[in-house]
Amino acid sequence: MKNIIGKLLAVSFLMAFLVVGCTDDFEEINTDPDRAKDAPATNVLAWVLRYHTDTFYDSWNNMNEPSTYGGHIAKIQYIDEARYVFRPGTVENKWYYGYIQLNNLYEIRKKAEADGADNMLAVAKILEAMIFQIMTDTWRDIPYFESIKLGDGVLLPSYDTQEEIYPAMLASLEEANTLLNSGSNDNLGDGDVLFDGDTEKWQKFCNSLRLRMAMRISEVDPLGKSTIETIMGNLSANPIMDSNDDNAFFWYPGSTPYQETWYEDGTGRDDHGVADVLIDALKDLNDPRLSIIAKPATEDGEFRGFTIGATAQPALPTISRIGAIYRDDAAGFSPFMRYAEVMFHVAEAAQKGYNVGMSAEEAYEAAVTASCEENGVEAADITAYLAADAAYDGTLEQIYWQEWIALFKQGMEAWSLYRRTGVPTTHYVAPGSPYTGHNTPPFRYPYPNNELTLNGGNSSSFAAEVTDDFWGKQMWWDTRTGVQ
Repeated sequence: MKNIIGKLLAVSFLMAFLVVGCTDDFEEINTDPDRAKDAPATNVLAWVLRYHTDTFYDSWNNMNEPSTYGGHIAKIQYIDEARYVFRPGTVENKWYYGYIQLNNLYEIRKKAEADGADNMLAVAKILEAMIFQIMTDTWRDIPYFESIKLGDGVLLPSYDTQEEIYPAMLASLEEANTLLNSGSNDNLGDGDVLFDGDTEKWQKFCNSLRLRMAMRISEVDPLGKSTIETIMGNLSANPIMDSNDDNAFFWYPGSTPYQETWYEDGTGRDDHGVADVLIDALKDLNDPRLSIIAKPATEDGEFRGFTIGATAQPALPTISRIGAIYRDDAAGFSPFMRYAEVMFHVAEAAQKGYNVGMSAEEAYEAAVTASCEENGVEAADITAYLAADAAYDGTLEQIYWQEWIALFKQGMEAWSLYRRTGVPTTHYVAPGSPYTGHNTPPFRYPYPNNELTLNGGNSSSFAAEVTDDFWGKQMWWDTRTGVQ
């Protein structure tokens, strides 16, 4: 698959957005004879997958803020973002990037519906749900139902609450699963640079995302529990990831300009170290992943994390940097979802008494094993770990801690896990934060300035619920009390 990515991504950028004209001659005037007017759906798919990875898993929208808010990474130079001193342009860009991706997926949907291509339509629905989930978990209430209706003349979309968005995303994923069960034989084409046209893997990804979203809302909506039990009660109709071979990882070719985003950032900068919260947890557990997730400090060979959002930068040789498999490989990966995460959701569901067809202990051990194997830990070391420091103790907190470790490089998911569960319990407010009166890292992002200006009629009431840019109204699924 990697051999085709470079060539394919080059042509995939031929995709152009459809815009609404305001004069009879608009289409003729604005026609570029050297630009494709109707890119094939498979080309657009490649563009979305690459663009999503480049913009949502890079240093700006993964490392600097979500991964620091989630307790994995510490900024060691240019620390402002980890102190919640944000750049308005970064917030603006993430909003812009997300809706660009969604509008391109809408074009895929239209093409697939016109062609009766059920598999392609399902893939578009899966990716839409994945991106919308990231967007709503970043801002909470956002435009959803009217958000990609520019072609219908909707220039200022209304906002929808997260309480409305999550059920809608789950319904869309259920529709995608049904489409993938329909027996359609349409080919996804060379543009499927995630699963190389394997619709079975797409279906497993679809239902694994359903588990993620259902577990996220399980404490606030009975739809969470019912969805989980529906999936786990009929895995033949609702297959989920069942090994690391099913991981939804975007692998980069490695040649310029298609290099993994953390690697690319690291070639010219040294702004990130591993957070003390993560290093301390790994050391306390005698975790065999420590030397894989982190490098020892060059000064003395010790594994040493740094304070997230510190008031001053450290002596750089004293701090552990990010491990080689995560940052030193130009042909590395960006993880959309892991098999280990799926099994942690199953373990949590079983621990809560849901009917999932296996015990919490079985699912927990499968999840820890999968994470360790993904990190290259030897089988004997995994067995020893599960028999000692990671031995199942029957608590949800242990499941959450291990899931949080396994989510490394998925900053948004680590941050969301913390907001939902309060794990890691050792996390803290950045000591260098200019905001006072808060006892937990951010709940959310601030809304983009352009949205407040251009779509103020729809956004103003939601923006009024924000406090100090990052706090105020909690996520719907954040049931923690006493946090502010």
